[in-house]
Amino acid sequence: MPHRNTGGFDMRDPYKILGVKRDAAVDEIKAAWRNMAKSAHPDHNQDDPTATARFAEIGRAYETLKDPRKRSLFDNALRMAEAKKHEQTIMQQRQAAREAAVRAKTAQANAERVMEELARAAQKAAADGSRQQAGSAEAADEMVDRIFGAQARAAGGGQAQGRAQQAQYQQAQNAQGDAGRRMDGDAAEADNKGDEETSEAGANAAANLSLPLSILTNLVRRFTGAKDTGLEKAPDEVTTATVTIDDVLKSGWITASLPEGREIGFALPAGTTDGHEIRLKGQGFKLPGMQRGDAVINIRIAPDPRFTVDGFDLHAVLPLSIENAVLGTEARIEGPSGPLNVTIPAWSGSDKTIRIPGQGLPREEGGRGDLVVELRIILWEKPDDKITDLMRSMREGLFL
Repeated sequence: MPHRNTGGFDMRDPYKILGVKRDAAVDEIKAAWRNMAKSAHPDHNQDDPTATARFAEIGRAYETLKDPRKRSLFDNALRMAEAKKHEQTIMQQRQAAREAAVRAKTAQANAERVMEELARAAQKAAADGSRQQAGSAEAADEMVDRIFGAQARAAGGGQAQGRAQQAQYQQAQNAQGDAGRRMDGDAAEADNKGDEETSEAGANAAANLSLPLSILTNLVRRFTGAKDTGLEKAPDEVTTATVTIDDVLKSGWITASLPEGREIGFALPAGTTDGHEIRLKGQGFKLPGMQRGDAVINIRIAPDPRFTVDGFDLHAVLPLSIENAVLGTEARIEGPSGPLNVTIPAWSGSDKTIRIPGQGLPREEGGRGDLVVELRIILWEKPDDKITDLMRSMREGLFL
């Protein structure tokens, strides 16, 4: 439907003001201007304080588009602006990729240093397997100090102290259980004592070996700043794909070019319309040490000589002669899936629309939008004296 401006009357895109496509013919532009100028005329909108400004803006838009030289100048300026915007977007994406690559390289180097520290701590713990658990916790604290400093040790040390207290409590429980199950014979009591000492030594050795490994994941995550998912995500690659209405209707297979020069293919899902964004997981930038980004495809529907797109609805224009508009008729129009018959009621003006359900674009939840037929009354190619006299009589109030 024609675009109407309700505020801000600086000179904007004349195509949007008149509601026509950029490849619209001169006759189509003139018809759109007449319809909008008629509806926006200040004489018909005396209660609207913006009517005069809106009417003037419509006139300026028509003055630009009806003049081939002015229209060409505007089209060239618009193309240059769009090309500059696209170039800036690509440069921003490349800069984001470079910055992400630097962060990934730094995070990888930090992670390798953490692994070296942990390997040394594990070797030391294995060599000192006979030490008590408290001493093992102190060794872990020293390792955390070397990597993160005293503040991180305070956070990590609390966890190590909690594990030491839990182990001591467990040992006390084991000792009570062993005492309650003592046998009367000295040999049996000696056996139990040997089992207890063996169990305690094994528990201490296991704690010494597992302490560095138990905090490995937490230390690496804290040092590198990585998220719980593992690795930081690389930037998305954003591009635009221009498709046809037929591609959308058939859910066709589309190939798009990404900014880095790579081609990517995908099928258009139901629910695709102009301006729709499709996100392809894990198909974007691939950088070392980072989770792969996504590919984001902005869908633009190419201009079609048959239809214009409005959400999931398709709009088509049906020219109509004066006599058929007054008397009504049966007409035939090209639909998205083939010709369609349309019944035109009597006394149908150019503001009349006829909606044909289920002939638009596919919706995501099922079904399709509508085909909206917009009527446009046209005159004969050559003047007709009888019709001219009739119109003059009607205007002057002399009905025959």
